[in-house]
Amino acid sequence: MGSRLKEIKEELEKLDINPTIFARKEIHALPDILSVDERIVYLVEGRNKTTQHHIILVATDRRLMFVDKEFMYGLTVEDYSYTKISSIQYETAMMLASIDIQVSDDLVEIDGVGKYEAKLFCEKVRDFMSRPEEYTQHTSEPSVLDQLEQLGRLKESGILNEEEFNEQKKKIIDKL
Repeated sequence: MGSRLKEIKEELEKLDINPTIFARKEIHALPDILSVDERIVYLVEGRNKTTQHHIILVATDRRLMFVDKEFMYGLTVEDYSYTKISSIQYETAMMLASIDIQVSDDLVEIDGVGKYEAKLFCEKVRDFMSRPEEYTQHTSEPSVLDQLEQLGRLKESGILNEEEFNEQKKKIIDKL
């Protein structure tokens, strides 16, 4: 196991987060996605309401990320700066909860999340949203160059194929 993956697993343990076997593929992709000094604040797993894929939702000290590592479809990573999130809320049902996140013009819906985990995740994200000036002093959004380098590492390690690499690269460049 790589040292960065070991660090990530230790971080999750300290946060008392015990991902299920269903999140294993996404957890193993994190060393290639996170910056070296980026820290996980909280992580939940659930199901993307649109695609019905099992995903992890990761709040770091820099951004919010959706990570979907599907066997057939490769890796999908969407990340958002906390300043772009206008609202985050959770709703509980009998056994599980769902999380709705309003990011710019998109509504991202995740269901199948544990009730306690959904509440805690929303609280942690709201904490970052409520103090953006404090947060931006310590961290900054990864630069375009950082994002492209990260993408290159994902391609080199075989997590992304050529087509997925080009698609993600276009998304990053289009944000400029």
